[in-house]
Amino acid sequence: MRPRTHSPRIVIVGGGTAGLLLATRLGRQLGKAGHARITLVDRSLTHLWKPMLHTIAAGTRDVHQHKVSLLAQARTHGFGYEPGELCGIDRATRQVRLAALPDATSALVGPRSLPYDVLVLALGSGANDFGVPGVQAHCHFIDSPAQAESFNERLRWQLFRGALQDESVSIGIVGAGATGVELAAELSHLLELAAHFGDPSLRERLQLTLYESAPRILAAFPERVSESSHRVLDRLGFQIRTGTRVLQASADGLTTAQTPLHSADMLVWAAGIKAPEVLSRLDGLPTNASHQVVVNAALQSTDDDHVFALGDCSTLTLPDQSRPLPASAQVAVQQATHLAKHLPGWLQGRPIPAFRYRDLGSLVSLGRYGAYGSVGKASPFAGQFLGGHVARLGHELVYRNYQRALHGLGKTSLLWATEGLNSWPHPGIRLS
Repeated sequence: MRPRTHSPRIVIVGGGTAGLLLATRLGRQLGKAGHARITLVDRSLTHLWKPMLHTIAAGTRDVHQHKVSLLAQARTHGFGYEPGELCGIDRATRQVRLAALPDATSALVGPRSLPYDVLVLALGSGANDFGVPGVQAHCHFIDSPAQAESFNERLRWQLFRGALQDESVSIGIVGAGATGVELAAELSHLLELAAHFGDPSLRERLQLTLYESAPRILAAFPERVSESSHRVLDRLGFQIRTGTRVLQASADGLTTAQTPLHSADMLVWAAGIKAPEVLSRLDGLPTNASHQVVVNAALQSTDDDHVFALGDCSTLTLPDQSRPLPASAQVAVQQATHLAKHLPGWLQGRPIPAFRYRDLGSLVSLGRYGAYGSVGKASPFAGQFLGGHVARLGHELVYRNYQRALHGLGKTSLLWATEGLNSWPHPGIRLS
């Protein structure tokens, strides 16, 4: 790319982990100095770290303490924020098309367009229903703060019903990856705490079943992590049905290949991943079957050097790998960091070096019941199993390191201390 005589317009669509981190770093490097005009587009006014959503769904963590205001972040770090939802792009004129902003009855702001010189797509992903009948109508998803809070509200009413009518509360979770397993453990913790608020038998009322089509839970994790987590869930009294394919969801429960109906009061779908469908309609950009944008090692679309894609909404297979990079927060953070480092040079005509993924390991947290993981290939201790306090601390530090990247060490330390202080006078769970 040739050097420019005017400030380039960088539009980042998606305020998730990769998008917000990239906007923050580019704002510090280019935006504050006037070297570029950076705009972050997202339909939400706030950001929440996605791996935390299961605790919001269970009601064991205060969502308000962890939300990041996109307006405040933009003002502090030198980029602009515009509320909106992507509905298309025009690559010939380099325009991002945004849908109308609606309220309850009408459009507050009509459809509009934003010009760009560089477009970065960072829209994340959601669970994949694989076309299974009834999933959209009858299952909860835990892919956004709004969905997590919707599940929590319905859960609280189900728990009230169970307590008042002396009945059990049955929950079915489809997908025993990190989200499904961590949500199951967090729900157990919730009911143990809630039992102190009027119904000592509340925890005993929970009947939870995990459904997984793979031969074991946490199939993407090392086998020892899977086995350790399985033992914890067994000890909590949960049913785990591996090798089970769900054929249909209904108001009464789930139909599987083995059984006509597994009854449940609430259903959660946490299986598979797919990017937003809109990505498959973006003026011919190459995507895969999961709507992820196909990118090269410089994180650019294979069909347009001015369009980049990061994190879960992209797919990249490195030369030394046989499979695409996993859709994980670790990959999203590393890609955002790489692009933030090299995009300023690319704007001046220098090439972007090939992205290199450093496998730092994997961790799964079962809340107060423990945490497990393994050290990644980037460490001299590759493959080392982690458990107990070390794994729990490591899981917490992943989030705190992300906070530090957004806010700096001083503010992150203050936020961590404030959370600890606020936990003293308040109940450990959401009651209303």
